[in-house]
Amino acid sequence: MIFSVTILGSGSALPTSKRLPSAHVLNAHERLFLIDCAEGTQMQLRKLKLRLSKIEHIFISHLHGDHTLGLFGLLSTYNLLGRHTALHIYAHKELEPILWANVNFFVEKLRYKLVFHALNPKDKECIYENENLYVESIPLKHRIPACGFIFREKECVLNIRKELIDRYELGLSDIASIKNGADLVSPTGELIPNAELTYRPFKARSYAYCSDTLYSATVADYVKGVDLLYHEATFAHNLLDLARQTGHTTAHQAATVAKDAGVGQLVIGHFSSRYKDVTPLLTEAKRVFPCSFAANDGDTYSIPRQRL
Repeated sequence: MIFSVTILGSGSALPTSKRLPSAHVLNAHERLFLIDCAEGTQMQLRKLKLRLSKIEHIFISHLHGDHTLGLFGLLSTYNLLGRHTALHIYAHKELEPILWANVNFFVEKLRYKLVFHALNPKDKECIYENENLYVESIPLKHRIPACGFIFREKECVLNIRKELIDRYELGLSDIASIKNGADLVSPTGELIPNAELTYRPFKARSYAYCSDTLYSATVADYVKGVDLLYHEATFAHNLLDLARQTGHTTAHQAATVAKDAGVGQLVIGHFSSRYKDVTPLLTEAKRVFPCSFAANDGDTYSIPRQRL
């Protein structure tokens, strides 16, 4: 099953000819989740052949224009396309009246249900869940309230060891109970622990998105052990003072978070438009955390399934 992230925009506030502002798409088991929605998002979705109709949930990290200004046009486009399935938006409460003001002014009649979910910017919490995935929001430190998001696959259902079905003459109800974690009492009264009866076929995968934020060691605790971490790295470390003034992180700091959290891979992005070439930022990150990559618009990072 697919678990991958596509970068729609890897730049910061000012769009350039090579980089648009922030937007990502997570493909989790063929369901698409949009994370931030800057200008140009729907054009990138079309260019990269990502089906707009597969997006049912949009997560907005904070209410700066380089993370939100593509949202209103996207909502209008959905209406023009005749969308009828519900669309859920997760964002800070201040966005809701702005959202409805735009919809009511620019959309003659909304043909689909628009559901707004207010985020809590102060605490970590689960904000969405389906049969395969759950999503947590985590607090970040920016000039305004901001959240990161962690997308985690649920643990796979236990597989029963087939040779034991005949050995213990297991019926369907026995098998169902064991797959749900129950131990087994044999006809002779022997207790067989569930761990001896089952195995998990695959490791659950995870992706964390940390947009605009000051460096925070707490973030490393939140994202500990994720397979793929996207962390903003707006500036090189020689501009640390500017990063602090503007509520951003340097490439060195982003890599420090990745190292302290023990993540699998780090992708840095949200690059300042002052950098025509982001190689120095990537080099800086790799010195701290070798498994680092620099995001480019259109890149896709896939997390393969791993057997346990």
